[in-house]
Amino acid sequence: MNRLKRWLESFRVRVTLTLVFSMLFMGVVSDTMLQHAALQVQFENLRDRLKAAASIVASAIDAEMIRQIPLNRSGVQSPMFRALFERFEKIKQENPWVGFIYILAPKEGGARWQFVVDADPYLLHRKNVTAYPGDEYDVTNFPEIREALKGPVAERIIKSDDWGTMLSGYAPIVDGDGNPVAIVGVDTLVSDIYRMRKKIQEKVLWAILLGTLWALILGFWLSKKLTGSLRGLSRGIRSVSRGDLKYKIDVRGNDEIAELSRDFNRMAEDLNRTHQKNQAYFYGVIRSLVTILEARDPYTRGHSERVAELSANMATQMGLAPDRIEMLKQTAILHDIGKLGIHEAILCKKEKLTERDWEQLRTHPALGEDILKPVSLDPEILAAVRGHHERHDGTGYPDRIAGEDIHVFSRILSVADAYDAMTTTRSYRQAMKHDEAIAELKKHSGSQFDPKIIDLLIRCLTQGEKPAS
Repeated sequence: MNRLKRWLESFRVRVTLTLVFSMLFMGVVSDTMLQHAALQVQFENLRDRLKAAASIVASAIDAEMIRQIPLNRSGVQSPMFRALFERFEKIKQENPWVGFIYILAPKEGGARWQFVVDADPYLLHRKNVTAYPGDEYDVTNFPEIREALKGPVAERIIKSDDWGTMLSGYAPIVDGDGNPVAIVGVDTLVSDIYRMRKKIQEKVLWAILLGTLWALILGFWLSKKLTGSLRGLSRGIRSVSRGDLKYKIDVRGNDEIAELSRDFNRMAEDLNRTHQKNQAYFYGVIRSLVTILEARDPYTRGHSERVAELSANMATQMGLAPDRIEMLKQTAILHDIGKLGIHEAILCKKEKLTERDWEQLRTHPALGEDILKPVSLDPEILAAVRGHHERHDGTGYPDRIAGEDIHVFSRILSVADAYDAMTTTRSYRQAMKHDEAIAELKKHSGSQFDPKIIDLLIRCLTQGEKPAS
């Protein structure tokens, strides 16, 4: 069951289903078009029947009979009119599909013709619709009537006039010399065919509209599904390229793109583990360098570990999260790594440092940042190492930033570093007592140190967490 579900959710199957539905839609459209073609064939057959009927009727009419019919209203009383009228009525009775039969003769001027015989006026009495001998008829919109003087012809499109919507066939009536003197028109009411044609056209239109709508919905859904997954994968790639190896793509489904996203997540996890291992390795190497650095001066041995422990105690009092406390401890271990770039003679000098010595010593925070940058440590660690000698009043180094602009790790390290330095023996002086060191820190609270951090230190030390001096 799961394999079937995975198969149905695969991208290839979705594309296949899309193609199947598209083909089904094309089949519906093709069927509709075939119906339309069938109707067109029926229409052409009807045109052929009308031409044939007009030709048969015309061939049975003597041109002399037409000339003997007066072209006025009294013409309906002439024997020739009655004979033709009765003949036309009989044809209509034998052929129910025939609506009207009539004879039209051309009149000088071209566009206006005259009725000679029409089998309708005695039977139908419609307002303003009569066709007595001599009544004129404008053939401007019926070019096939003129063409009929040359031979049988049928109208190519369905047309409407005062008599209704019809399709007509025409054939010439010729005299003994073969000259056309009039034409016979045979009409059939094609309102049913016209309605059928409109219905099929409506069906074709609806089929196209519904098919287009279905294709749009299906295409939109599929493209959204596809591009949404690809956009998630793209965001993941950008995040990892920026160094966020903990980024995870939200994977849904079981198609090939979802599987690719899972592979990406596994790759990011592997990269993150490798990165952490590398960082742990480099951190170990740098910590060894710190140990070597402190070993150069027996008076500072263990300084970084004590500063780390005291900083962690203050961070706990401050309420920082465990992972940030661990990051602070790492920073404390590394905070003096820049002293590797300071000459040993300055670091171990027992005399008072000269201004030139101080200039070199003040470079060690920036040197520490430069040493740690290639290791790709967290930016907060780099900022804290660079800023651990900044002062609360903005007169520190290397950037002379002040107050809250100094990273909180730097502010904590500054106090812990100063306290440990004062309470341990150095080559140039003896260690201060705890109370003396606290008094000195308070003296510089608000100028060199953040008063809140001084309070944290005092709270830690009064709670029995004072490091051994």
